[in-house]
Formats: sequence, C-alpha cells, structure tokens
Amino acid sequence: MAIPLLDLKAQYLTIKEEIDAAIQSVLDSARFIFGPQMKALEQEMAQYCGVKEAVAVGNGTDALLLTLEALGVSAGDEVITTPFTFFATAETVALLGAKPVFVDIDPVTLNLDLTQLEEKITAKTKAIIPVHIFGQMMDVERVMEIAARYDLKVIEDAAQAIGAEYNGRKAGSIGHAGTFSFFPTKNLGAYGDGGMITTDDEHLAAQLRMLRFHGCRTKYYHEEVGHNSRLDEIQAAILRVKFRYLDQWNEARRQAASGYGKLLGDLPLTLPGRDPKAKPIYHLYVVRTEKRQQVMERLAEADIASAIYYPVPLHLQKALRNLGCREGDFPVAEGAAREAVAIPCYPELTREQQEHIARVMRKALA
Repeated sequence: MAIPLLDLKAQYLTIKEEIDAAIQSVLDSARFIFGPQMKALEQEMAQYCGVKEAVAVGNGTDALLLTLEALGVSAGDEVITTPFTFFATAETVALLGAKPVFVDIDPVTLNLDLTQLEEKITAKTKAIIPVHIFGQMMDVERVMEIAARYDLKVIEDAAQAIGAEYNGRKAGSIGHAGTFSFFPTKNLGAYGDGGMITTDDEHLAAQLRMLRFHGCRTKYYHEEVGHNSRLDEIQAAILRVKFRYLDQWNEARRQAASGYGKLLGDLPLTLPGRDPKAKPIYHLYVVRTEKRQQVMERLAEADIASAIYYPVPLHLQKALRNLGCREGDFPVAEGAAREAVAIPCYPELTREQQEHIARVMRKALA
C-alpha cells in the first residue's frame, strides 16, 4: 500500500465544501489583498495563542526577517540559535548582516540545549531564537529569564509548532515575538505561502505592519525602506477554514505518535523524546537510527515515503562557511543529522497503515 509522508489531498477532501466556498467568497468579493479575511485571521490567531497582536505576512521566512529587523537586529550583531533547524532561521539573521551563533541541541528533545546557552552570550548578542523543532516546544520561560539578565530579545521560531504548548502556554506567546509558517505541509497549512507573527508588544506590531507594506503606515507615505510581504485573501480564507480543525488534527497526530510508541518501542530506534512539561503537535515524527539508509530503502521498496530532516546542520552549510565552524563543533546536532528520519504521521493516517509501516521497519532493522 502506498503511504505518503503527508496526505494533503485526503485532508482537502474532508473539508472540500468549506474550502471551495471560502475561495469562492473571496472571488465574489474581488478583495484580494489586505481584506477582511486576513484581518479576521489575525484576530483569531491572536486569540488562539493568547496574545494581544498577530500580524500576517507573506511567508514564515519573512516572519522571521521582519521581526528581527523590527527588533533592531543589524550588521555586527549576534543572534543565538540552534544548528539543527531549517535554513531560514539563520538565513534571516545573515541577511541583516548579523552573525548567527549556534548552541548545540539537547539529545532528547533536539531543541536548543539550555545548559549551553548562556556561555554563548557576548557584548554583541542582540537576540535569541529558540526553535520548537518538529512541533515540540522548548522551555521559553527559561530562555526569557536568561535573556532578561542580558537585555536580549527572544523570538520563538514556531514555524512547526502552531498549537504546541509548554506549561499550558501556547507557542508564540512567551517570547517577545513568535513567528509561524503556513507552508502547505505545516499543521496549519495554506495552499501556497503564508506566515504570521504574534506578540504582546503593540508598538512592535505597528512596526511590523509598516515594514510588511513598503515602510508605510499611510499608503504612498514611506517612513522606512520596508518589504512587500502580505498574506493574500484567498490564503487567509483557506486558513480560517482549516483553523477550525487545527486542535482536532493536532490531537490525531498525538494519537498517531502514541501508536508508533507502542508499535516501534522495542526496536533499536531512538523515538522522539519529550519534555514532560511540553504538549507536542508532531509536525514531523522523527526517529533516529544508525541504519537510516537501510530503513529508508526498505520503506521505499514498500512504497512508503520517508524523508531526512535535516541532512546537513546549519554550521556546516556552504552558505555559512564564513562563520568558520567545523565538523565536530556541535556533535549532538551532527549526530542527529546522520541518523534522523521522518516517517508518515498525519491526521488521516490509519492504524492499518501504521501497522504496515511498523512491519516494514521491523524487517529493515532485523
């Protein structure tokens, strides 16, 4: 049986009538940019995350870039983050002329290792970007305590973590700002690109709204050199429909993850670790094994999709070679990059499919 890593078509078919009606309503309105759907989505996102403000932008990368810029990160500054994440986290820092500074990851959660964070802070440090990798929140409250001692800003990279919680608080609600991606494969995914920034800082939100629209508060009056980063109405309408199902879908992912725990728990694999205070949403279900290639080949032979997240940690990326990092600098991240593999985990995945995946993996590891 063919099993994709994520089945967006199956998801669409469960809500087809609502999605089609939402798209048609935008077409009928002929309002395509900065319309009521985007504004309503911002309000719903702020309420959901428990913050005062949410600012919609063109994509998750822009969410990071504009937030860094609005918080004053510029050339010569340093921003601390993890080497085990998608490239955009460090890319946006570098685009502003600042320097990404990496901290190795925790071997259990694969999130930034807080025991090593403080030693990387220097006089040039301006901000910290903790990443909630694969949908598991890290302890941002502790990050905020450290940041407060050094007067640093904290941006939660919650691209993979919408709906995740830590100590009962939602991703994007603890740092000075939180950034989200609505890329189609995310737990709340658009049918194109999209992003959002959450914050309790009303001044920051106003600055972000100006930056996303060419540095304007009033059209044609440009206070700063800004960006063109807007979430269009069709995507906002689609996201508002899907938002109604987000918690239900996230719970289905948690159930699938629990099922894998029972089906794979006795195999020579490292299953996703969990901080007991965290409530993950399993954007990806990532296992680790020294026999990754063997497992992926067997899965492919059975027409089961899998994928590597991430094959090269950021400190070893060619684009960041000017940082002077070498192999061995962040051994836990490098080990995860050698061993991590994502297997199918999504709301529509059936128990029968999971059992089939487990059988194939069991044979691969025999």
